[in-house]
Amino acid sequence: MTTYVITHLRIPGGVPNDKGLDYLEQVEDTARPYGGKWLAMGDVEVIEGAWPGTAILMEFPDRTAADTWYHSSEYQAILPLRLTSAVSDIVLIDSPASGFTVAGFAAQVRTALAAAS
Repeated sequence: MTTYVITHLRIPGGVPNDKGLDYLEQVEDTARPYGGKWLAMGDVEVIEGAWPGTAILMEFPDRTAADTWYHSSEYQAILPLRLTSAVSDIVLIDSPASGFTVAGFAAQVRTALAAAS
């Protein structure tokens, strides 16, 4: 099951500093061995709420690959470059199972709520 890494990134002043650029120059090489690839990166158009900064969407073959990349010695070695040059929120989310529908999910919740009553 594919896993996505979603990053909400805020760079003080809007322009990466030297450490941030060093991170950007190295991060791709840390993700590639784990099947990581960038699907989207850049400014966002906010249509509801607030989202200061940029968004990054990465894809990994599965949760294990994403976790292994994030905790790898190669990534951990450059992580301080990002942490000292930007504010980030990062989440992992798996793709839904085959055949998933939002309506089906709602039906499951209704069934569970009815059973709990």
